[in-house]
Amino acid sequence: MKIGILSFRSLSNRASAEELEMQKVIRTMGHTARIFRAKRFQMVYDKKSPWLLYDGKPFPKYDVVITRPGILKNVDLHAALIEQMQMAGILLFNEFDPILHAKNKVKTMQILDKFDIPIPKTVFVSRPDDLKQSARLVGGFPLIVKQPVGSFGNGVTIIESMRALKSALLWDKPMYLLQQYVKYSKGQDMRVFVVNGKVVGAMMREAQKGEFRSNIELGGIGKTVVITEEEATIALRSIQAIGLHYGGVDI
Repeated sequence: MKIGILSFRSLSNRASAEELEMQKVIRTMGHTARIFRAKRFQMVYDKKSPWLLYDGKPFPKYDVVITRPGILKNVDLHAALIEQMQMAGILLFNEFDPILHAKNKVKTMQILDKFDIPIPKTVFVSRPDDLKQSARLVGGFPLIVKQPVGSFGNGVTIIESMRALKSALLWDKPMYLLQQYVKYSKGQDMRVFVVNGKVVGAMMREAQKGEFRSNIELGGIGKTVVITEEEATIALRSIQAIGLHYGGVDI
């Protein structure tokens, strides 16, 4: 098979270690693999079907493209390339709509709630007047504040008091997410990896000293872990509900 890997990293940076490892493993398995950089594409619209140029030449035919949208801002705009690939009939491993749903915490919460998948108490708040009630609804302080779009622990803060909450919110976003602080987690969470409807691995992530966020990008440490059948079911249902072919679920 010819397998493409679509990287959204800045051209000033090389492909990520994960993307390079993915390319290596694919080649080891006897397939053709190539990393494509999103910034090198041109999307073309004319009387023909929508098509793509890469480095000024027609995008070559690949059996499947694995999308790697590590995007934090203007997600729908950057991900338009993924939608263009769909429109051009390219088979994608993670498509446009599920990616947008996974990147948008509002949409993610709506979907998980619709399918009765367990989530911490969460309130989305759009004005200062609602802060007291929202804090009470998630169980009081401490609580977690998140921005509606973000990854790698960006825009996530633990808040200990109403005064700190009012100071932390700049109201430069349409809304903020206030979420119950799960006290028993103690800077730990479990990430379960799902590919094509199967759990392929899991790790326990532990935050570094003085940090409550366990993200590996922020210095957290990951260790492999064996999960329960219930945890596997939650992860599988979450990925299926959002519509992803592959993804990680934090439990």
